Amino acid sequence: MNLTAEILAVGTEILLGNIANTDAQDVSNALSELGINVYYHTVVGDNPQRVREAVDIAKKRADIIITTGGLGPTYDDLTKQTLAECFGKELYFDEYSAQRIRDLFAKRLHGAKMTENNLQQAYLPVGCTVFENSCGTAPGCAFEAEGKHVLMLPGPPSECRAMIKTGLLPYLKKLSGLEIRSHNIRIFGMGESSVEDKLRDLMTGLENPTLAPYAKEGEVLLRVTAKAANDDEADAMMQPVIEKVKETIGDFIYGIDVDSLEETVSNILRERSLTMAAAESLTGGLVAKRMTDIAGASQVFIGGAVTYSNSAKAGILGVSEETLEKYGAVSEQSAIEMAKGAKEKFGADIAVSLTGVAGPDSDDRGNPVGLVYIGLACGDDVLCRKVFCGSPRSRCRTMAANYALDTIRRYLLKIPMEDKFM
Repeated sequence: MNLTAEILAVGTEILLGNIANTDAQDVSNALSELGINVYYHTVVGDNPQRVREAVDIAKKRADIIITTGGLGPTYDDLTKQTLAECFGKELYFDEYSAQRIRDLFAKRLHGAKMTENNLQQAYLPVGCTVFENSCGTAPGCAFEAEGKHVLMLPGPPSECRAMIKTGLLPYLKKLSGLEIRSHNIRIFGMGESSVEDKLRDLMTGLENPTLAPYAKEGEVLLRVTAKAANDDEADAMMQPVIEKVKETIGDFIYGIDVDSLEETVSNILRERSLTMAAAESLTGGLVAKRMTDIAGASQVFIGGAVTYSNSAKAGILGVSEETLEKYGAVSEQSAIEMAKGAKEKFGADIAVSLTGVAGPDSDDRGNPVGLVYIGLACGDDVLCRKVFCGSPRSRCRTMAANYALDTIRRYLLKIPMEDKFM
């Protein structure tokens, strides 16, 4: 059964630009894992009449209506009341939810005074499935009426994300009567258009399983999703698709069901009992930050040095004054000496370095914005990879860190380096 959904975010603060609508992004990501199509995102202010009008429109074009926001205790939190009216539902006082609210104030909020309006959150549509809120006071809920499934989630992002996992996903998985399973294929070094061009026929020819691309910052994610009677059957259906993607995309794939390049690099280092260090100029410690975001990073990542100035490159990493004067800080020679210096300084098995021009202007030697040299030192081996990371400054830095991590991956796995982002 192919289901469509509309996400209706309720909150004047979103319309005013005071906050970003991250809830819709999180819900859409969850629905894509279930193979549920999202055709519309709607944002409406805290106004009952406009919410009713938005719901009337959503009824005509979606099987599932998911709201975020408006479940709190204040006078303008009217989502439940308005949705109940739209579908002819009465509200009842759910004593279990009310007690959870009281307990939250008594225990987790250290006895903070609970005003009576907090109990407004315990009024729920008759016959609904209640979603407990593990992070806050407002419960969510779901009900079926007029052939539609209506789900209401809280607005605060941490509460919404938690309820997606504990409430929305289990509820929606039951609708199809099938298990829905996905695998994520991570790609770096090939742009979304190139990936789509190579896989277009495969993507358009699939129904179950499906294959869909998602552009991430500096990389591409492919999600394979199958619906089957059980997980093993779904995996068996997806395996030929995964193999075809691997055959087509090749070494640009850096992992399946991993979250990031740094996770892949960390796994490779851990498997080989190797340690690494980083010497960074234009990225200002981004590689070190990303490596240490991984749990257990201390097993593989020893340390990093941010050497932005020439004096820091010379004083901390031992880059020679002659090299800096003759070739400049943004050069193959400096990158290699930075990597060798970091390897020696930290006593690491492998070290990576980055030096380049993040912008917004070219450097004093005329090197263009986006030019980056990545050095690597391991044992007696040294190498340098010259890449162009583009602009603006933020993207250049992200791409440079990606290339540095990819350089380690390719070196350790003996995969040829790719110099151009396709």
